[in-house]
Amino acid sequence: MPQVAQLWRHPIKSHGREALDSVTLTAGQTMPWDRHWAVTHDATKFVAGVWAACSNFMIGTRTPGLAGLWAALDEATSTVTLRHQSLGTVTFSPDDPAGQAAFLAWISPLCPPDRARPVAVVKGPIGMTDTAFPSISIMNTASHQAVVDAAKVPVEPERWRGNIWLDGLDPWAEHGWIGQNLTIGPVVLTVREPIGRCLHTAANPVTGVRDIDTLGTLERGFGHKNFGVYAEVVTGGTIRLGDGARVN
Repeated sequence: MPQVAQLWRHPIKSHGREALDSVTLTAGQTMPWDRHWAVTHDATKFVAGVWAACSNFMIGTRTPGLAGLWAALDEATSTVTLRHQSLGTVTFSPDDPAGQAAFLAWISPLCPPDRARPVAVVKGPIGMTDTAFPSISIMNTASHQAVVDAAKVPVEPERWRGNIWLDGLDPWAEHGWIGQNLTIGPVVLTVREPIGRCLHTAANPVTGVRDIDTLGTLERGFGHKNFGVYAEVVTGGTIRLGDGARVN
């Protein structure tokens, strides 16, 4: 039976990832604290209280160095610690102006001078995922291994920035789930659409350097540029590592 292999959240969109042992999901909502904040740039059209597309934020497609960030969230204080091998660490409150200033100064060396520059940390009405609906991203470890085999080099799973990773499936089985329900423990999710991939996946999650042609590997090897699927929670509950999963 397929089961949950990994759980991840990304407190600040495109700015680090954090592994979890369990997560409680609520119907009609994103994963708690996932993409809870996002970083606007100097050409943003973001409007407070309204979901906005990823082009309005600092993302790895334009700033590959962001891929090298790791995150840790203190839920009690709403503070985030970011870590990067070249920059060290910074701990700050994204909702506090002084914390934002400290973060913006810390992250600046990763931002190319000829591209959009970070301006502020914002929140939206839902988590700032890449869909206008409150999505959870589902990944298949067998599909990842298929990409590794096609690329003929090691490919870190963190490149895909997924929320829930499942073991025990056939490669690309998830592409046949569109419109179906996926039950994981007590949680029921409706699978909505495949995840089209961007250049963020080409960047190494440790160095932030683009070192693998992930998009070309997908297209040449499998005839598409998708990896994973977006789903929406219809029945909430707590998911833990090792929980079984089934499509129904």
